[in-house]
Amino acid sequence: MSAPSLLLLDLDGVLRRFGPDAPIEDEFGLPRGALARVSFALSVPAVTGRVTDEEWREAVRRQLVREDVPEDAATAAVAAWTRTGEVVPEALDLVRRVRGRCRVALLSNATDRLPRDLAALGLDREVDAVVTSARLGVAKPSPEAFRRALRVLQHSTSSTLFCDDNEENAAAARTIGLDAVHTPDAASLREALRSRGLLDGGGGASGTAGGGPLLLVLHDRDDAEQAAGELAEAGWAPCAVHKDLLAGEDDVEDADWVVEPTTGPDGQPASAHRGLLEALAARYDGFVTD
Repeated sequence: MSAPSLLLLDLDGVLRRFGPDAPIEDEFGLPRGALARVSFALSVPAVTGRVTDEEWREAVRRQLVREDVPEDAATAAVAAWTRTGEVVPEALDLVRRVRGRCRVALLSNATDRLPRDLAALGLDREVDAVVTSARLGVAKPSPEAFRRALRVLQHSTSSTLFCDDNEENAAAARTIGLDAVHTPDAASLREALRSRGLLDGGGGASGTAGGGPLLLVLHDRDDAEQAAGELAEAGWAPCAVHKDLLAGEDDVEDADWVVEPTTGPDGQPASAHRGLLEALAARYDGFVTD
């Protein structure tokens, strides 16, 4: 069986993630779960392109007020909830590796705001095409969303792999003949890509298979500990943090903080994921060294 020539990838929950709503709800006195409940209930017109993102968020604000949330609190909560999110670095590393072998496109249930978010995150440069439900006029899990997306992309079902963190969406894609996989985390995404011949046994485009650990050199202890925490949460082990004196210096104030990740979530050495680690270090104005 030949490898897919198109990877059709969900965005949220796969390549992008958001922090929890609870801190926002607690800060502004909203009931827990109110933002997700109200926004989802009012989302269909926005994600099918019938209203703008701004109109949808205003509808969410008005509904919260109708539910006895004070108007100023509802306004502030919706403003705080209007986030860009953050890239999942492990998934982005996989996309970069796959992109050398096949075309990569996003299929997302999203409003007309998505192009701005992708540009802000730099993801517009990391994929070959973006198809949104707002553009298609129909949202996943409708099978028609997949049919229309493939027509836009001018691609066949037989040579497409679709990955989504929502099992219902993956099941719907399979009804039209797509090879569709439920990928709720980076490990399951990696396995889906590997088993279909889209990943080799070595490292990423910037890495070298069979290497060893790398060092993330950062200038601030808090940054180092936060970076180590991100890696540990993603399945890296171990992720030691320690001070590293500059060459020729013996003053502890002239020390950088070093994160030493050894093994990636896939069991490969850190050097197999050099591109991912360099991107993480750059976020903290640091660098990677052997």
